[in-house]
Order: sequence, then structure tokens, then C-alpha cells
Amino acid sequence: MTLTLLDAPPLSLTTGLAQARRLAARAQDEAAKRAYLDILRADPTSLDALLELARLALRGGSRSAARTAYEQAIFCHPDNPVARVNLGNLLIESGEFDAARSQFAQAIARSPGLAPAHQGLARVLTALGDAAGAQSHWAKGFACGGLAPQPFHGTGQGVRVLLLVSAKGGNIPTRTLIDDTLFAVTALYAEFYDPARPPPPHDLVFNAIGDADLCGEALAKAREIVAVSPAPVINPPDAVARTGRAANACRLAGLADVVVPAIRPMARAALLAADDLAFPLLVRSPGFNTGQHFVRVEHRADLPAAIADLPGDELLAIEPLDCRSDDGLVRKYRAMLIGGALHPLHLALSADWKVHYFTADMALSAAHRAEEAAFLQGIPAAIGARATAALRAIDAALGLDYAGVDFAVAPDGRLMLFEANPGMVISPPGPEPMWDYRRAPIQRALGAVRALFLSRATAQ
Repeated sequence: MTLTLLDAPPLSLTTGLAQARRLAARAQDEAAKRAYLDILRADPTSLDALLELARLALRGGSRSAARTAYEQAIFCHPDNPVARVNLGNLLIESGEFDAARSQFAQAIARSPGLAPAHQGLARVLTALGDAAGAQSHWAKGFACGGLAPQPFHGTGQGVRVLLLVSAKGGNIPTRTLIDDTLFAVTALYAEFYDPARPPPPHDLVFNAIGDADLCGEALAKAREIVAVSPAPVINPPDAVARTGRAANACRLAGLADVVVPAIRPMARAALLAADDLAFPLLVRSPGFNTGQHFVRVEHRADLPAAIADLPGDELLAIEPLDCRSDDGLVRKYRAMLIGGALHPLHLALSADWKVHYFTADMALSAAHRAEEAAFLQGIPAAIGARATAALRAIDAALGLDYAGVDFAVAPDGRLMLFEANPGMVISPPGPEPMWDYRRAPIQRALGAVRALFLSRATAQ
């Protein structure tokens, strides 16, 4: 989606906003976007239209369009802190921490008591390693006991969801998972939970804390919260706590047809001194994802320099899996585990050992996209019976309602596991026609999440 304005007769801004909001509340997003664009034709500075159009763009997976709308809102209304907070949160998701910090700081300068701005700045400073600087902003951002009500854009009350998250990050990205026209969400940052201030009434708890290696404190607090909640829980904290990389390697290694790399948590000094390591070796800092702080070391002599910039004292020494196909490419599959069912999400092909969908050359190869399309049409036909059975065994072992598995398939049909945890995102494809084959499978996965939430919330 772009901000290209449509040719339409002028209309009352009040009437136009009311019409656009009605359409958005009915989840008629395309019609709502057109209505907002009509408003912006009449008044390109309309703050409400720009902010609400950005929200719709994000709900549809169009981050670039949302960013454009937020930037336009800031250009037209530089003193409005809300647009700056929203842009800051989007910049965090893109890893642009310095730019995000600037937006949050400017929002606080204009509205010193704005809790979401302090929350955002605390997140940025934490990500940049400034825990001391973040502390005062955590306190100001969560003076309310860690509660952060989210905007609800539906009609009536909505299904009330208590969303448990960690202030440190490591959370399941929920923007596309939770339809804000159906679910009225209150986020609770678990580290700031105060038993003397119980959470608001809710129909469902979704534990979105996804990184067991990073979020131990938050998961411990989440256990306290779910223990006193009468509502059903999606992704119990105890089950999530067992999904750290090293813990998973131990417990999933015994499953039939699952090939798991050996993973050793080691202090930095012990890793450097160890004389029993086999090379090449993968080393990563726990608590990071998307390939961040993750290196491949070919030779023992290269180890000190290779790990010098990895953060933290404890590191993970990981056995690399030989998962290249005969054509020299690594094929990394992702399947989502939702309510006990398998959903194919994507297949990335790359010549690099570190494979992620956003860095693979899928856009450059029609043959690669055709191979991915075959996987999206059905998991068993694409990966075979052995690997499919292994996926189901992993699902049962994890005991989670929502999770993802990244894997390759060995020549003998076994599943070669990269990782399995709840912290995986379902992102809609880009708007280009080349991605049309991905739309229906991704919508099926998102529909399964929505159905899971609704069934659990109404099963009480």
C-alpha cells in the first residue's frame, strides 16, 4: 500500500473518519484504506487519518507504508508525541535503535509524562546495552504496574486478552496474530507485575514471552500471573521455559528421525581454553535471534578473534549440521505449530550457511519460489513421511499452543533441527505479484491462530 491519493470529491472530514472507522472495525481493511486516502486528499495533514491508516498498513504487513504515514504525521505535526512513539516502536522492530531513541526522546521532551514514550526509550537503551540508563525510564513507563492497554478498534467489548510480555524483548511478534477488531488487549510487562495490583478482567491469557534464554525473570513472573488467573492460557510459561536452545537440544535429540546438533553452554574463558572442540564450530550469544551475534569458526586458531565481539560471558558452542543439498544450497524450512496442527510458512534457499528468509535470494529466483510454493501446498508431499512424523513428535514434545520449527531435510528423509520455539513471526508477504502464492497459506496460519484464541476464550 502507498499513500498515493485517490481522485474523489471532497467530503466532510468528520463524516469520512466515521466511515473509515466503521469499515476498519468490520475488518474491511481495503475499503477502510481507500476511505482514509480520500480524507487525506481533502486534508493531507489529518493526524487521525495518518495514524489510523498506518495502523491498518501494519495490520496488513505493510511496514513501509506505515512508516511513510508516521513520517508524514510527524512532518505535519512535529509536536505530536503519539506519532513519534508509534514510529519509534516501528524503528525498534527494524533494528534502527539510534533513530528510535531520537523519536522517543523527542516525544518525552514534548510530553514528559507519556508512559509509552518512556517504555520505548527503555527498550531502546536496553537493546543498546545501557541498562543503567534504561532503569529510570522503565520506572516512569510502568508506574502503572506494568499494564499497557492497547487500542481496540472493534465494536462492543471484544474478547479480552491479557498479553504477557517481557520488557527485555524476546517476545512473540503479535501485530499480525491478534486482530484488534476482535480482541481487546491489555499488555502486562511481566517483570513489573505487582501482586497487590491484580490484572484487569480477561477472557484469555496469551503468554507472548518467547525467548527462554533471555527472559528467565519474565517467565518466572508469568508463572505467578497465570497461577492466579481464572482464564485459559495459551503457551504456559513452564512449557516456554523449557525451549532454550541448549535445553531443546537435549530433550529433542531422543526423538525418532530428528537430527539435533550438540549444543554446549560455555563460559567465554572455558570455550577459549577447551581442547576438545571440533571445527568448524558455530558460536552464538544466547538470547539473540535472526542471526545476530552468531558466527561460524572454521579453525581453532580463529576462535579468539571470532568471538571477541560476541556479547555476554556465556556462549553456546554449536555443532554445525551438514545440510547442504547436492546443488550446494541450504534449504531451511519453517513450519508453524498452531493448536496441534502443522502449517507450512516458508522455505528459504541460500548458498550461505546462515539462512534467513529475508536474506535469501528468493526474489531473484523463480525456481526457488516454485520450490517454496510446493512446500506451501502441503508439508508431507514436500518433505516426506519421516520428516513430517518428526515435526509432529516435536510438536508433542514442546507442549505449546503456538510455536515454530526451523529445519532442513536430510538425504535419508530425517529432520535436521535448527530451532524450535514460540518466538517465530508470521509475516504477510510483500505486495508484489510474485508473492501471490504465499498469501493463502499465510492467511490460513493466521486464521488458525485467530480460531485458537476464540475457541480457548469461549471454552470456559
